[in-house]
Amino acid sequence: MNMTKPLVSAGLGLRRGLLQSLLAMDDDAVDFLECAPDNWIGAGGRLGETLAELSARFPISCHGLSLSLGGPEPLDMELLANTRRFLETHAVALYSEHLSYCSDDGHLYDLMPLPFTEEAVLHVASRIRQAQDVLGRRIAVENISYYAAPYQAMSEIDFINAVLDEADCDLLLDVNNVYVNACCHGYDAERFLARLPARRIASYHIAGHYDEADDLKIDTHGAPVKDAVWSLLESAYARFGVRPTLLERDFNFPLLEELLAEVERIRSLQGVFVDGRITGGHAHA
Repeated sequence: MNMTKPLVSAGLGLRRGLLQSLLAMDDDAVDFLECAPDNWIGAGGRLGETLAELSARFPISCHGLSLSLGGPEPLDMELLANTRRFLETHAVALYSEHLSYCSDDGHLYDLMPLPFTEEAVLHVASRIRQAQDVLGRRIAVENISYYAAPYQAMSEIDFINAVLDEADCDLLLDVNNVYVNACCHGYDAERFLARLPARRIASYHIAGHYDEADDLKIDTHGAPVKDAVWSLLESAYARFGVRPTLLERDFNFPLLEELLAEVERIRSLQGVFVDGRITGGHAHA
């Protein structure tokens, strides 16, 4: 079973609101589709048939929503076991989750920020290692957008780097989240990128956001990608090299042609760096 993914690839989120459009796409329209396995495990009937058809035509990557890596309750072993089967069934090369928590005696239906403390580093890193053991693979954790932090004994970048080192896991670098957080919390996005470890970056996400004010950007995934985020993605490619890059769009879906135009923009940007032989290191699978 082939579990590898080319570094040069541009993907689109597999969302139920897009299913008919995705089924009608040409086979070369995108390089991969990304889904949340939590939303598809056990899907039967027409939904299951549609997933099987799409996964036969396009490589699938997975981005979990409900594992709650930073949460206080024990990890959901049933979810992890089901996720492992899902990943193996669909030959998934890249699996990621959020560096956050989303449950405590029930789901909170949001991605909650963790305190930036040494205790939180040790707690979440231990749970990431446990998840990797059960899944039988390295995983990547995503830097989330946040608007208020519970407690900050260290900076966001120091916290992320400490978790990556302690857990020995990879990073899904969400470029839009870096931009949003930099605006909301008053730090320099380029300096943030400069301190990330290139060897741990497995893939990228980009998405649209809402401009509430100069110092308040809302991570919506419901709009086209802003020019400033495209520029930051280009900077990330220059620093770290090309990695699989996903366009996230979760609602306010435009015509598929508009989404595919953004996917093509990712491909074009990747081509610039590949043609210049700037490909960086290697992604883990």
